Amino acid sequence: MKPGQEIILFNGADGRDYRATLMQGGKKTAIAGVTSASEVEPPPRLSIRLALGISRGERMDLALQKSVELGVAQITPLFTARTQVKLPPQRWQKRQQHWRGIIISACEQSGRRWLPVLHPAQSYRQWLEHGEEQVLFLDPEAKYSLAGVNRPEASLCLLCGPEGGFSEEEKKAAIAAGCTPVRLGPRVLRAETAPLAAIAAAQTLWGDFL
Repeated sequence: MKPGQEIILFNGADGRDYRATLMQGGKKTAIAGVTSASEVEPPPRLSIRLALGISRGERMDLALQKSVELGVAQITPLFTARTQVKLPPQRWQKRQQHWRGIIISACEQSGRRWLPVLHPAQSYRQWLEHGEEQVLFLDPEAKYSLAGVNRPEASLCLLCGPEGGFSEEEKKAAIAAGCTPVRLGPRVLRAETAPLAAIAAAQTLWGDFL
């Protein structure tokens, strides 16, 4: 872009877009003059938290990108029994930065002004012990669908597994922790498809899709 062109900026922290004019640009820095600010993006009708078993490469990237586009408010990556991604500790920080970049880009693409919270990756057991409320645990063998559970008041958490899903032990631990198992129709969905289908269904039932 050249100086004089109009751009739209956002910082992800105050819920506003800013119209600005590019004054100076380089490879690593840019200077712009802000000309106006938008109204603050209103809070969502349903605040959705996503606890997601870590999948490999592009599958995880896709799940993060599309969940942001669909309106998720918080994301917690989880190490589970079937997580296949094995990295040394020093590389997990870079992976976390990579995921944050995907979230920022998804906000830019979808016009979101609030940046969803990306929590540090943690173990499945540690997350369960934290005691999240209103957790819907995705299990293709569950008795009830999303439409069969009580309507959440203002927020809910979706717990989704990695490739291969959760182990039987992890399923029992989730139920013991108070999570409600739900299914998404009669088909078994892939690790990157299930959370997106669940978010879209929740937004249709209780959120801002209708």
